Amino acid sequence: MRYEVLFEDPMLKKRDDFEDMLEERRNSSDLRYALKCYTPVLYKGLTPCKVSELKQMVLQSDQLGYVITQVSKEKGVTSDEVTGEAAAILEEMAQRLQLSTVRFFAFTLSKVFKTLFRSICINEEGLQRLQQAIHNHPVVLLPSHRSYMDFLLMSYILYTYDLALPVIAAGMDFMGMKVVGEMLRMSGAFFIRRSFGGDKLYWAVFSEYVKIMLKNGYAPVEFFLEGTRSRTAKSLTPKLGLLNIVMDPFLKGEVFDISLVPVSISYERTLEEALYARELLGVPKPKESTSGLFKARKILSEDYGSIHVYFGQPVSVRSLAESRVNRSQFNLIPRHIPTRPSEEILSFVNDSAYRLVRAQEENMVLKPWVLLAFVLLQKQAAEEKQGTALDELTEQAVWLRDLSRQYGAFLHWPDHIPPSEVVSSSLSLHRGLVRISEGRVQLALEQETRGAITPEEELLNKAVVILSCASYRNQALNVFIRPALLASAIHTAASNRKRKTEIYNSFSFLRNMFSNEFILCPGATVQDFEEACYLLVKTGTLQINQQEVLITERGHRTLAFLTSVLDPFLQGYQVVCRFLCEQDGLTEKQFIPAVRKFIIKHLLTGRLRYTEVLSSDLQKNALAALIRLGAVQKIKGYGTLKLNKVMLNSLEDTLGKK
Repeated sequence: MRYEVLFEDPMLKKRDDFEDMLEERRNSSDLRYALKCYTPVLYKGLTPCKVSELKQMVLQSDQLGYVITQVSKEKGVTSDEVTGEAAAILEEMAQRLQLSTVRFFAFTLSKVFKTLFRSICINEEGLQRLQQAIHNHPVVLLPSHRSYMDFLLMSYILYTYDLALPVIAAGMDFMGMKVVGEMLRMSGAFFIRRSFGGDKLYWAVFSEYVKIMLKNGYAPVEFFLEGTRSRTAKSLTPKLGLLNIVMDPFLKGEVFDISLVPVSISYERTLEEALYARELLGVPKPKESTSGLFKARKILSEDYGSIHVYFGQPVSVRSLAESRVNRSQFNLIPRHIPTRPSEEILSFVNDSAYRLVRAQEENMVLKPWVLLAFVLLQKQAAEEKQGTALDELTEQAVWLRDLSRQYGAFLHWPDHIPPSEVVSSSLSLHRGLVRISEGRVQLALEQETRGAITPEEELLNKAVVILSCASYRNQALNVFIRPALLASAIHTAASNRKRKTEIYNSFSFLRNMFSNEFILCPGATVQDFEEACYLLVKTGTLQINQQEVLITERGHRTLAFLTSVLDPFLQGYQVVCRFLCEQDGLTEKQFIPAVRKFIIKHLLTGRLRYTEVLSSDLQKNALAALIRLGAVQKIKGYGTLKLNKVMLNSLEDTLGKK
C-alpha cells in the first residue's frame, strides 16, 4: 500500500539517549563548578569583539546609515539627531554579556535546580552536534517556550558543557525588574519591544544588531519561534519577524550558511501551571518584578519532577533554500537598502518556521502524567462522578502508552517498573490536581474555600484545575491530531461503508478550521491525510482500499478515543459561532469578556460539557479562524467585527455534526 512508501515508520526513528546533568552537581562543589575554566569553541576560532565595538559596528553600518538618512528627511531633522536616537535605542536594547554574572547565575541556578528537580536530562549527542555547528557556521538556537525557566536553563546547560553562551532576545517587561533585569542583560539578554509597528528606525537598529552579532560569530543567537510562552503547552503559530532577520545574511550571500537548531524542553511539572490557567480565564498576568521573584520562593519546597532537554539536528538554511529560493534577486538592489521580502521569501520563511516547530514537537519527551491527563479529562467530561478505579486508570494508561508509541511519540515511561507504580508516582507528583479516595481517582475539582462563593466562582475554581490538567494533555496533541482529524471525519460519514472522498473532504474542512489551533503546515493537507491513514492502517484500526474506508473490529476503541481528543475544540468553536450569531455590534476588544460570560452561563445551565472552552486561547483561535474563513470581518481603524450570520450558522451546524 502506498502509505508505506510515503512515510518512514515513526517506531524506527532513532533518538539520542539522555544523561542527567544534575547527577554530577549533587556530588561536587557548586562554587568550584561556577568558577571553572570556561573555554568554549567559537565560530571559526574568532575572538568575540567587545560590546562597545559591537555597538559601533551597528551605528556605522551602511544599512542603518541609509535608514537614518531616510528618517531625517521624513522628520525634517538632522542626521545627527536621528543617529542619537538610534544610539539611545541600541543602549536600551543591547546585551552586556559578562562572565562574572554568568558565574553567579551558574552557582545560584545549581542550588535552585537541585532543589526543584529530580533530574535535568540532556541528549549529549545533540550537544556534540551543536558544538560542531558553532565552530563551522553562525548558529541560531530555537527552544520551545513553556516556562520562564527556559532561557535560564538553556544558558545553564551551555555553560555546563563548555559551549558558547547565546545572546537571547527577551521582552522589555523583564528590563523593568530592578537588579534582575540588569543581571539578565549581563548574562546575554538583549531587550526588544513587544511591538514596534511602523517604527522604521527601531526596526533598522534591531535587525542590524541581530545580523551583525550573527555574521561576526559574536555568539549563537537565541529566540523563541513562538514569540511568547505557550500558556496551554500547545505549540503556537510561529512568528516570522526574527526568523526573517536571521535568514537574511544567508539570502544576501553575506555568510555561506546558517545552522538553525530546534531545542525541545519538556517539563514533568510546570512551575506556572495554575498561573497560566488563571491567565486563560482572564486573570491579568502579574507584572514581572524582583519582589514577585522573591515571593515565589515558596516553590522551592515543591517537587517538580524531571526536565528533558533535546537538542535537535542542526538545520542548514542553505539546504532549506536549495531549489526553493532564487538568491540572484538580491543582486538587483544594493544590500544596504532595506526591502520588503518577496512573496517567495515570505512563503519560504513561513514553511521553514512550521518545519522547525514540528521538529520541536517531535522531540518533546512525554511523561506518564500526560497520558493520565487524557483519561481523567475524558472521564470528567463524561461526568463520571465517582472517579475511576485505580486499576482501570492504569489499564487505560497502558493502552494509551502503547498506542502513542505506535504513533511515534517520544515517551518516557520506565518499562522496568510495574505500570501501577508508574501511575501512582505520577499521581503523587501532581497531587494538587487529583484526588484519590477508596481506590478511585478523579480531578480535584472540589477545592477548599473560605466562606460562601457564587456558582460562577465555583465554576472558575474548577476551571483552573481542568485547564491545568489540559495543559499536560496538550503536550501530546501533536502525536494524535492528524489521526484525530481523520477519526472525526470518519465519524461524520453517514454509512458503515465510508467513502474515501467524502472523508477526505471532511478532514480537509476540519484541518482548515483548526489551522490556528494546531501546528498544521500550510499546503500539506494531502500529506497530513495520508499520514493519518497510514497510522490508522498500521495500527489495525482501519482498512482502506481505493474508494472506501472500513473500520476493523478492534478499531472502534481507538476511533472513540481519537474523536474525543477533538471534542473540546469542536464544542469550543461551535459555541463561539453560536455566540456571534446572537450579537449585533461587537468590537474585537469586547469579544473575549463577552464570549466568556456567554460560555459561563451555558456551562452553569449544563448546555456545555467541556469546561475548557473557557480558555481565552481557544476563543482567540476560533475568532482568528472565522476571520480567515470570511465568516467574520474586522473593520480596520474601528476594531469592529462585521458578522456574516448565514455563514456562522452554517459553520455551527457543520461543527455540530462532527
